[in-house]
Amino acid sequence: MPTAKPAAASLAILLAAAISAGCGSNVGSPGATASIDGQTAQGALLTPKVPPARVALLLPLSGFGEPAQIARGMRQAAEMAMFEANGTSIQLIVKDDGANAEGARQAANAAISEGAEVILGPLLSKAAGGAAEVARPSRIPVVSFSNDPTIAGNGVYLMSFLAADEVTRVIDYATQHGKRRFAALIPANAYGQTVEQPFRDALTAAGAELATAEIYQPDASGLQEGAKRVVAKIQAAEAAGKPIDALFLPTGPDEIAQLAPFFGYAGLDTKKVKLIGTSAWDIPFNGRDTALSGAWYASTDPQSWALFAQKFQANFGQQPPRLATLAYDAVRMTIELSQNPPPARFGDAYITRPNGFVGVDGTVRFGADGKARRGLAVLEVQKDRSVVIDPATGARVPPPTANPVISSATP
Repeated sequence: MPTAKPAAASLAILLAAAISAGCGSNVGSPGATASIDGQTAQGALLTPKVPPARVALLLPLSGFGEPAQIARGMRQAAEMAMFEANGTSIQLIVKDDGANAEGARQAANAAISEGAEVILGPLLSKAAGGAAEVARPSRIPVVSFSNDPTIAGNGVYLMSFLAADEVTRVIDYATQHGKRRFAALIPANAYGQTVEQPFRDALTAAGAELATAEIYQPDASGLQEGAKRVVAKIQAAEAAGKPIDALFLPTGPDEIAQLAPFFGYAGLDTKKVKLIGTSAWDIPFNGRDTALSGAWYASTDPQSWALFAQKFQANFGQQPPRLATLAYDAVRMTIELSQNPPPARFGDAYITRPNGFVGVDGTVRFGADGKARRGLAVLEVQKDRSVVIDPATGARVPPPTANPVISSATP
């Protein structure tokens, strides 16, 4: 079996050949551009059914922070989708959006001047807004990877996972399985604000009760103080004969790692009080505290993600960021849409088609409001893994192709 390093090297050779006929590439510097022509993938020149579509990919590629690291993984995933297509009629124009509105405006302007018919990205909300300002007058759709619902609509589509949908899905499941009195520990940040109202709405719709909610400052001391308050209230409710049977924790992996041992130390019985989360819990649970065992959260079905990650690892020698699938699926979607007749092959009617698009993360359908509708599964944390206990509804997702390497030229 080829090692990851030769596979990545072969991909680099293919990319160099594909880029050589396009714009110069200097990824990492502001305004950098790369052009990848799917017609020349693997050395095969195919006659397209329609003129090749130029598709812009805007990401915060420069720098060394987390957004840049995620963006570089997303770019690699987009390239992987291109080469797997083996000769489709699209060209990918990659530009650095600078992680800000002005940089995104400049990148979008440049991409449109180079003939881009659709923009994939940006990743960050403020950059997506900047790109949209430029794209709207030209009626160029923007398929953003941001999860900020306030930017959706009027030509902007969100490819991302929307926190409100995840909350509704897991709370519906929990209430259908006997959980009636809830507590919540919610961070005082943008994510907390995004999930709090959908959480309350889901409880109201199900006829369930919010017994107590604690809002904490999103730092180590704030998290600990908030956790102490909510555990004390849960224990007081138990003593009063009005037990709370679920605790909603819309927190990320770092917070989970701190909360789990604290719950054990504080004597919170997580077999009686079900811990409930969102896709932020979709992380490896090897060696995690047993207090998390049995927790529920909503996310996509993990099987296709695992196969995608294996293939990405084989090609690039590293694990992909979780958001890499958004870029991969977005490129696959544009490849499919490019077969429609121009000039409106990426128009609203095509993007919002009722059947949606099938990708690694399942079926995604775009509403007229620009928001993605996804089929979400409910998963349970077990000793060393998470398992699906309630599958996603909608079309089954075919796994990525079995061959884990991009190029047949791999040694």
